Amino acid sequence: MSAPEFTLEVVLAEEDAVALAQLCKRISFETCRSMAVDGREAYAMIDATNRVRKALADAGVVVR
Repeated sequence: MSAPEFTLEVVLAEEDAVALAQLCKRISFETCRSMAVDGREAYAMIDATNRVRKALADAGVVVR
């Protein structure tokens, strides 16, 4: 049984949206692993940041 989905809507200034997109692009598994209780949580963190990055890109916030 999978966990329930959660939808989040947030309003950001363009500068903040770009900064968040950069964070999502740059964050590493190692960084997440150092803050997570275990590897499973670290993978969940990476998955979540990838989803946020995709949502930002779909909204037109794309960073190189």
